[in-house]
Amino acid sequence: MPNSLTIAVDFDGTIVENRFPEIGKPILFAFESLKKLQNEGHRLILWTYRHGERLNEAVEFCEQHGIKFYAVNKSYPEEEFDNSISRKILADIFIDDRNIGGLKGWGEICQMLSIENPQKVKKKKKRTGLFGRF
Repeated sequence: MPNSLTIAVDFDGTIVENRFPEIGKPILFAFESLKKLQNEGHRLILWTYRHGERLNEAVEFCEQHGIKFYAVNKSYPEEEFDNSISRKILADIFIDDRNIGGLKGWGEICQMLSIENPQKVKKKKKRTGLFGRF
């Protein structure tokens, strides 16, 4: 699908209320919005500080609420983590409560990113300059 995006989503404070290390209550419309975006063909990546058992709990919680992520804390499911390189993942959009200006409501986020919205955020096209692509 040409209009699909790869969307990295934080967990604590974004999908659920921030109660780390416990799991907070789901934030209003978070799961409904994520399901809609996923059903439209967008790839969802869980991008969180959690690791080990706490990460497993978050992934299981999301699966119980109908969301199975394309990847978790990495760009691709088959990617092996290498400590010698940056952990920044490849995504078109990052949804995080730590954004400048905070987290928009999930209804607004879904409306902005929905394929049905003609004003949605578009992928940035690579530009060519004097030194090649950047």
